[in-house]
Amino acid sequence: MGGPMSVNDEAAFPWLPEEKAFLRECIEAGKPTLGVCLGAQLIAAALGAEVGPSPEREIGWFETRRVPTLSQASLELPERFVPLHWHGEMFAIPTGAQRLASSAGCPNQAFSFGPTVLGFQFHLEATPESVRGMVDNLSDYREPGKWVRDADALLEGAKEHSKASNTLLRNIFDQWIPV
Repeated sequence: MGGPMSVNDEAAFPWLPEEKAFLRECIEAGKPTLGVCLGAQLIAAALGAEVGPSPEREIGWFETRRVPTLSQASLELPERFVPLHWHGEMFAIPTGAQRLASSAGCPNQAFSFGPTVLGFQFHLEATPESVRGMVDNLSDYREPGKWVRDADALLEGAKEHSKASNTLLRNIFDQWIPV
């Protein structure tokens, strides 16, 4: 197999239908369910939304914006933030879900579905160490693209943006899952 894994690769990964069914069960049971990148795409697919090529591959630290129409009842996100992006596919917003964020390269960056389900295309959990691991072990960033950065920019971005991203993730958890 060449290239990154897709939620649509059920022939190559026969466990994917079972994973999507499990996610549907979690969602229907009201269990807190968070998906990041492929995980968000799996949740979207489990909810019946399409997953396919993003308008642009995004690999780098890029400005992401809260959707202006975000309702007061939804998650509080800053107007702008700079997380790590590392994807070539994008989820459609599932029916009944609310789009939370977008970027210049990918209009669907985050969604919520009811009070217990969140999907993020971006990586707020990224640290300098995890980005180093991605740079060393994944080659996607080596293929040029409008929204694809080289290894040096990825690593420098981790130094500059990972702490703010990690703090935003903790704030989201505090809002999303009250103690």
